[in-house]
This record gives sequence, structure tokens and C-alpha cells, in this order.
Amino acid sequence: MVLAEAGEGTAVTGDEAAVVDGTADQGTDPSFGTDSAPLAEEDHGTEQHGAKKHSHGGGYGIPDSSRAGRLTSYRVEDFPELTGREEDWRFTPLPRLRGLEKAELTGPAPEVVVTGRRTDVVVSGSDADPDTAALDAAVLDAAVLDAAVLDSVRVETVGRDDTRIGIGGVPEDRVSANAWSAFTEATVLTVPVETEVAGYLHVQVTGSSLDPAASHLVIDAERHSRAVVVLDHQGSATLAQNVEIRLGDGADLTVVSLQGWADDSVHVSSQQARVGRDAHLKHVAVSLGGDVVRLTPSTRYAGPGGDVEMYGLYFADAGQHLEQRLFVDHAQPNCKSRVTYKGALQGKDAHTVWVGDVLIRPEAEGTDTYEMNRNLVLTDGARADSVPNLEIETGLIEGAGHASATGRFDDEQLFYLMARGIDEATARRLVVRGFLNEIVQQIGVAQIEERLMAALEDELNAGNL
Repeated sequence: MVLAEAGEGTAVTGDEAAVVDGTADQGTDPSFGTDSAPLAEEDHGTEQHGAKKHSHGGGYGIPDSSRAGRLTSYRVEDFPELTGREEDWRFTPLPRLRGLEKAELTGPAPEVVVTGRRTDVVVSGSDADPDTAALDAAVLDAAVLDAAVLDSVRVETVGRDDTRIGIGGVPEDRVSANAWSAFTEATVLTVPVETEVAGYLHVQVTGSSLDPAASHLVIDAERHSRAVVVLDHQGSATLAQNVEIRLGDGADLTVVSLQGWADDSVHVSSQQARVGRDAHLKHVAVSLGGDVVRLTPSTRYAGPGGDVEMYGLYFADAGQHLEQRLFVDHAQPNCKSRVTYKGALQGKDAHTVWVGDVLIRPEAEGTDTYEMNRNLVLTDGARADSVPNLEIETGLIEGAGHASATGRFDDEQLFYLMARGIDEATARRLVVRGFLNEIVQQIGVAQIEERLMAALEDELNAGNL
């Protein structure tokens, strides 16, 4: 077994100017080298893959482990009760989860409404109410609802005994298993064989209660289908959620998950994808709202030739905890994955976490993978944790690497802008917008991109940046 050293990870607070960047590269992806991130400095400490043991980073003395043998189960009782000392939960503020890991999830599940929308209508940010909350769905009201878009797919509400439940994967943690045990019905969205959806499918998930609840969603893109699905989380909720995504052979699916919750919300979501032969998945996660939001997107390949892109954007304010834990499981030959997550944070006790696990199994010859995380700390009192992990069990790969960088503003970049007559406040905003815009542009839906840029502007206004 060949294991790649993940470095010590990154744990940087707003009171620190230093940047820690652990990378390990075997082959590089030029598309990741052109990003001019506005970080104060970068220490690239590049290390070739060797016989070193897998590291979980952070300097906490966590024992070595492998994702290959991680427990999965539909039964919550198979997972030990959480203490906060577990590797998967050491960054998560368990007392703020309101019992999602152990309570009976009997609260009302958020309402789910699926509509079809055209993509040829651009909603200007000026049309939005400036007083609306981040990612407020009202901005989309001007977009044209198109029944023909929805007519091309099937939307069903099914019981937990439906045979499609479980097509995405098996729960990998206690909260996910608790949600699996508790849900009574699920929404199943199916894109039929060889169907190309014009426009995009908008799945509005609206919470109206803070009682702990569970929800279940299945997205099934059958072979050679093509679609864009936007999951839009709004309102107030204490929610444990499972999202299952299956791509048939040759399917092309984009899933955008927007977390625009009210400030009192807690959302723990497992989003598992199974990618068929020669299929392409783009997954984009955007977290702005909520008190505690923890996403665990994971991808597995069901056939050779699969191609996965995973993008993420998060912006944490004072007191917010936004956590992202990725897993890409390469167990098929000649598959590709690219992961790019970017975050910004401001305010006292703002906390973001990114953990990216990539596993290349012995049978995954010809794998080509790269993951990157960058964080921009805007104020004192904020903390960003970043841990890339790469585990390789075969040397017969095209390339594999990972990188992490966290820091403050680059004074030279600010000076460059200010020397051209731009005041400091405007220069800082330009830097943040440019830093995050790379992820926004990956969404590919003009209405959502417009709405997101307006929400980011609200974040900057709230921080007086």
C-alpha cells in the first residue's frame, strides 16, 4: 500500500498571519495552478508520494486509519454514541446539533416542492429586495416557470420500502443513520433514459419548525440523461438529511445544493452519489445560512470512465459553524475527480471546516485526481480548519495531488489596487469577489449565479468590509 502524506493540515485563526499549506502532488493539473488566491503567503512544502502513513492532519495525535474500512450501516445503533473525540466529529460542536445524532427525529420534515425553470431568463440583482435574507428564493420569482421542463421528468413521493431507496449508498455516520431510521416518506426525482432536461429543476426545501426532523431525497439520472438540479434550502429547521444521487451509464448531471437557512437552523446532510460508466457528475455546495451546517458529500464510481467535479463555497459570519467533509472513493479504473472548495469567514467565533478524503483502491488503475481547498480569513476572531487527505493503494495512476491554503489578505494585491486609485474598502471587496467567483461560475445557471453574488454582497455589507 502506498500512502500519501497529507501534511499537518491547516488551522488558522484571524489573529494569525501565517499560512499553512500541505500539498502532495504526483502529476499536476494546470487548471489549479492559475488561481491567484488573495492569501498573505503560501508554504507549498510539496512532497512526492512515498511510503509514509496516512495523516489526518491538525497535529491532534489522531491514530492512523483508512477510509477503506470505515463503518457503514442503515442502523443507528451500529454506530457508537458520539463524544466529540472521534476523527469525524472532532471539529463539530455536538451540543449545538440539538440531538440530531441521538434524538427521535419526529418533527415535521421541511416541505419539498419541485418546479421546472427556464435558464434563458436572467434576473438582475437590482430586481431583488435588498432586505431579503441570504439566498432568499424571492429573487427567483421573476424567473419563468416552465411546465414543459417539469413534464420531462418524474417526481414522486414514496414510502421507505420503495426499491429505489438505497441506490446512492449506505449511511456513513450516526446522524445519517438516525435520519435513515426516522424518515417515513421520500421524494424521488427521476430523469428518464436519454432525456435532456431543458432549463433546470428547482427543488425547494422549506423548513418551518425547529423540532428535530429527518428528510430523504433521491435523484436518479438514468442512462444517457442530462439535467441540472438545484436543491434550495430555506426557512428554519433542525434537519438530518440524506440525499441519494445515482447516475446511470453515460449520464451527465449537475447538482447544486444551496444552504440559505435562517440563522436559527441546524442542518446535517449526507449527500451520496454513485456514478456509472462514462458518466459525469458536477456537485456544487454553497453554504451561507444557518447556525450549524455540516455537509458530507461523497462519491463512488460504479463503472470505469466516470468523471466527477466537486465544488464548494462557504461564507461564515460571527458564531456560525460551516463544515464540509468530502469523500471520493476511486474503486474503478480510468476515472477522474477534481475537487475545489473555497471559503471566507468574518466575525468573532466564525468557524469553517473542510476535510477532503480521496481514496484510490488497488483496482482503480488509471485514476486522475486532484483536490484543493483555500480559505480567506477576513477578520480577527475567526478560525478555518483545512485537512486534505489522500490515500493511494496502487501506483498505476495518471496523477494524484492535493493542496490547502489559508490566510489573510495579500497586502501586495491590495496595494496594487489602491495604487490605481481604488480605496481600501472597495479593493478588499474586489479581492473577495474575485476569490469566490471561480466557484460561482461553476453553477452554470444565470439566475442562481446572480442570486448568489447578491447574497455574497450582503455578507460583505454585514461585515462592514
